[in-house]
Amino acid sequence: MEKLIYLLWGDDKNREDVRTSLLDEVGPALLDAGARAITVNVHDDAAAEAPAPVPTPDGENPLLAEVSTWVDAYDRRGPFEDLLAAAAPNVAGYLVVESVYDDYGTTRWAGPRDWPDGQRSPGVLTVGLIHRPSDLGYDEWIERWHGIQSPRSGELQPRTRYVRNEVVRALTPDAPEVHGIVEEGWPSAEHVADPMLFFNTGGDTAALGPLVEEMLANVNACLDLTRFRSSTMSEYFVRSANI
Repeated sequence: MEKLIYLLWGDDKNREDVRTSLLDEVGPALLDAGARAITVNVHDDAAAEAPAPVPTPDGENPLLAEVSTWVDAYDRRGPFEDLLAAAAPNVAGYLVVESVYDDYGTTRWAGPRDWPDGQRSPGVLTVGLIHRPSDLGYDEWIERWHGIQSPRSGELQPRTRYVRNEVVRALTPDAPEVHGIVEEGWPSAEHVADPMLFFNTGGDTAALGPLVEEMLANVNACLDLTRFRSSTMSEYFVRSANI
């Protein structure tokens, strides 16, 4: 199977309409059209309780949703894109390679998944769109992202799930350039909003500064932060291969 990710941008005022459309109409229709599995991540009211780590710049529409579909062959995706285009004015699709680096039950911050398909996952998700720095070669980028940032951020932060999606290529015309799409789960909105929780300080205010500095150094080493975009989202496994 191949994994396709579709990103949806739009007016934040319409976020609950987008959520309803994706879960009640588009998701089931995608399954009818042949998708093997679907995950919908959406910036709904519940997710909006947590601020995005990097706010959307003024003048840009925010990222409202991420729809992941697993299909037999990406070149039979036409019906999927027709359905998604009805949910938001701006949709971009990407073929990706997925790595589920941490899943529910593999870290001390969450137990194994025990909720059914269609039910909102506990906590909150952050979805980040990342770019390789222009002066960094591909092999070194992967080593810094996968070999350094992935394990160290797991030690520094209370992640419940961490999915890396390396973009192979864009699938839709005029899709913005994106090199990676990262999904990170957190125990609660408070864990995203409160830096003391976000960086596992254990209540030690003196520890916060060094932890933030280390994280920024690792991130700057593998990402172009001037192009980084993120959004907080609720996660729904509409249909999963396993639970």
